[in-house]
This record gives sequence, C-alpha cells and structure tokens, in this order.
Amino acid sequence: MPVHWYALRSKARKEDVVWRQVRAQGIEVYYPRLRVNPVNPRSRKLRPYFPGYMFVQADLEQLGKSTFQWMPHALGLVSFGDEPAIVPENLIHAIQKRVEEIAAAGGEVFDGLKSGDVVVIREGPFSGFEAIFDARLPGSERVRVLLQLLSNQRQVPIELDAGKIQRRK
Repeated sequence: MPVHWYALRSKARKEDVVWRQVRAQGIEVYYPRLRVNPVNPRSRKLRPYFPGYMFVQADLEQLGKSTFQWMPHALGLVSFGDEPAIVPENLIHAIQKRVEEIAAAGGEVFDGLKSGDVVVIREGPFSGFEAIFDARLPGSERVRVLLQLLSNQRQVPIELDAGKIQRRK
C-alpha cells in the first residue's frame, strides 16, 4: 500500500477547520504556518504559509479520494485530470526547513509593512542603520530597502533577507 504526500485545498480562511478535521480522522497532516505580528492585537498570530493549502500523507487506495472531496470546507486534493498529484517527500522537508528558518528569523515581517515605512537593519554590514522599506521582492523572502548615504545625497537600493529588517518602533 503506497503512502504518499498530497496537497489538500481548503476554502478561504477555513484552513484551521480542515486541519482539525483531518487530524481528528487520524491522518498525518502538515499545515505550515508562520507567526506574524499583526497591527490589530485581536487578529490571528499564526497565518498559513500557503493560504488555502496543506499537505496530507495517506494511502488513497485504502482511504479513498472522496474522504477529502466531501470533507466540510475542503475542496479536495490537488489533481491533474482525475489523478491526485503526489508531492515529493523531499519537497515537504524543504518546506519544513524554510518555515523553521523564517521562524528563527523572527517570523513574517511583511504584515502591515508598506512602501515608505522606516525600518532598521538588524544584521549584516549595515546593521543598526535606518532605511526606507521599498518593496517585497516577488517569489522570495527578500526585500528592497532604500539606504540614505553620504549626507542625504541619494538613496541607494539594497536587497536583504526579510528577517534582517524590523519596523522602527
């Protein structure tokens, strides 16, 4: 009986409900989440790394695909044609490692951060300098900040890992 990892889709903002249901059925599930520092203290402190998705490890021959199709708030397994797509185990491990790295760097820093906000660089050769947040770089955990050098002559764009900056208090 082959046991593989699969990507399970959920309805928007229903990931936690689906995650609890899958766990209650005794199915192994990996739901990567990041700690965030929201502006509103009552909003969620943990956000999904892949909104609307989580990973389940199951033997579909024994369990059946319909288990996930008819689960409340779930949209079923990610499939190509009628065949659920298998997620390689090394990809799951890579995602786990990346989520751990982000957590070690202080969590997701982008929540509420917008272009023009003043940030402080925490690490590297510019540690302690203030900069202006410019943009989050697409497809990565990197940011571009503008550093003012040479007594207000001009702003120099610098690309950094997102974990190396924090909003100025």
